[in-house]
Amino acid sequence: MPIHDIIAAGAIIPSLHVDSKKQLLQEIAAKAAELTGRDAREIYETLNDRERLGSTGAGGGIAIPHGKLPKLTRMTGLFARLDRPVDFDAIDGQPVDLVFALLAPEGAGADHLKALSRIARLTRDPAHVQKLRSARDEATLRLLLAQPVTSNAA
Repeated sequence: MPIHDIIAAGAIIPSLHVDSKKQLLQEIAAKAAELTGRDAREIYETLNDRERLGSTGAGGGIAIPHGKLPKLTRMTGLFARLDRPVDFDAIDGQPVDLVFALLAPEGAGADHLKALSRIARLTRDPAHVQKLRSARDEATLRLLLAQPVTSNAA
């Protein structure tokens, strides 16, 4: 399942202004609630519970908050480009400015892991990440997310 199949129309936030990790997760949860019809508080709690296990700040200014929700019918991804980076307790200590959020049905298992793997692969390509950082509108971001990553960056 390609990334652009997971990130539905309206699931890209090209310029999100937040001041903290908590506010970022709340905004992601609110947007996800619009897309899924699920309760924003439930989504926030799911993402926050996962963060308590360990930060999903993957390094290099990228975070991949994720979680599984009961009764969710399909994998739902969101992408946000922040106006300015926020502290996310990332593995490398760097603030985050690109966020790929992923919500999966409770029984998604391997599909959830495959989607996370695709996101991780996309974020390992420095040239592609720089293009995502430079893009300023949803249409451009959607095109970039739809492009296959050709770099062998590790």
